[in-house]
Parts: sequence; C-alpha cells; structure tokens
Amino acid sequence: MPPPRTSDDELVVTWQCPDRPGIVHAVTGACVSAGGNLTELQQFSSTDTGRFFMRLQVRDMTSAQDLTAALRGIAPAFGATVHVDRLGRPVRTMILVSKAPHCLSHLLFNRSAGRLPIDVVSVMSNHPDLADLAAFHGVEFEHRKVDRSTKEEFENAILDKVSEKQVELVVLARYMQILSPHMCEELAGRCINIHHSFLPGFKGANPYRQAHERGVKLIGATAHFVTSDLDEGPIIEQNVQRVDHAQTVAQLTGIGQDTESTTLAEAVRLFCEHRTFVDGKRTVIFR
Repeated sequence: MPPPRTSDDELVVTWQCPDRPGIVHAVTGACVSAGGNLTELQQFSSTDTGRFFMRLQVRDMTSAQDLTAALRGIAPAFGATVHVDRLGRPVRTMILVSKAPHCLSHLLFNRSAGRLPIDVVSVMSNHPDLADLAAFHGVEFEHRKVDRSTKEEFENAILDKVSEKQVELVVLARYMQILSPHMCEELAGRCINIHHSFLPGFKGANPYRQAHERGVKLIGATAHFVTSDLDEGPIIEQNVQRVDHAQTVAQLTGIGQDTESTTLAEAVRLFCEHRTFVDGKRTVIFR
C-alpha cells in the first residue's frame, strides 16, 4: 500500500453531475480563476447511468475557501455535487470489530506508520477480546454484549458516537453482526465492510475449512460499501491468491486473513483520498 500523498498547499476536488459537454472546461477554469495550479485530473463518463465523475488535485491556492466558492458558483448550472478537502487530511474513522484481530491490527499499524490517512476516534465491539490491541495503539475501545434484545441499543450507541465524534467513515473490520436496514441507511456511502470471497461462496462458520474440503484453487477478499442487501454493496477493492491442495486449513486461513487485511486497508485508503464514487450499484475508482 503506497503512503498517502500529503501537502499543506494541495487540495483535492471531487465533482459529480449528469454528463454533458463543457464540464471539464468550466471546472478547470474555476480552479485557475481561484489561483490554483492543477497537478492531477481524472475523469469518467458512465454510459450506464449518464453520470460524470471527476477528481482533481490543485496546488498554490490562495485559500480552500476561494476554491470552494469558485466551484460552488458554477455547480448549480451542472446540477453538480462538489467537495473540496486538504490532501492527506486524516479522516475521522470508527472501527467495528468482533474477535478476529487481523484487520484491526493492520489498520492501526498502517495508521501509526503514516501509510493510511485515518484518525481512529473509536473502536467498538460486541466482544472484549481486542481491548488490549486497541490500548496498545492508544485508541479508545468500547465493548457491549450484543444479542437479539440488545442489538438495537448497541447500534444506537454507535450512531450516537458517530455524531458525537463527527465520524466520517465506519469500517467493519470483521465485525460479525449484520447491520439493520436503519443502520445501513444512516451510514450510506461511508461504511466499508470486508468479507472472504471464494468460488464457490462459502457461508457460515469456518469458510477456510470449507474451502480446504472443496479443494479451491483461489481464495480472496472483497471490500465494499455496506447496504441493506447483505454483502451486495458497491465493490471498492478485490484481491485473490492462488492456493492448492497441499495447503492446510491453517495455511489457507493465514493467506486469507492477510488478503482480507490488505484489501480492506486499500479500500479505506481509496475512500480517504477521495478516489471512490458510487455509480448506481457499482463504484468508479480513480487510482
């Protein structure tokens, strides 16, 4: 995973609107009029939805406010949604976990190493197992038992903390609970999940044992936005690893967990660098 690009004088602009002629000319002209120098520009026109997506990096600004004002001045004419942010600003993030440590450990290590632009303001869990790991990284940890009678209460506590801490991203780092439709709606477009993806797809407990028994040749992981359709949200990142009959269940599990960890971290990086756009049931990703 590459380190995040950071700059005190570089801004990131994201723009999306119905596709039509003249968008790039208008947006780049607005950036120049605000005193900016474009260092990167990526764009995509979706023939499936008729939407236009663009990401720019702009340097030498007089101020972020000037750039935002210039872009918002032209946005209504295009029916556009525009966002301006400082390049590399750590995104306020909450992580939800259960018992498995691999994804949480990978995220917190890469945050500490400066490879992931996140500010982890809270880790919340339905089990106490990962409290020491969070404490080692100096991150707040909260545990509550979750069952059928307490699930709604715990989800409300999560949403309260999202509001209190001004959380911008929620990451399900092997959080083994299905979110309610209300929770999915409240976190739409800012909640990322990771799950193993196999051919065939194995459900329930011990997926790597099932994979071993079926003699799979590929194992992998998929990171996606969470929706009320379980594991069917817009895909952000996927990876696979080739395996064979000689590997044990423990070896498959290790390979799979490494793949899950790196795939989730990459999806988080893409989100935090404003490289992800939802286009209907899929995503547009600017690398």
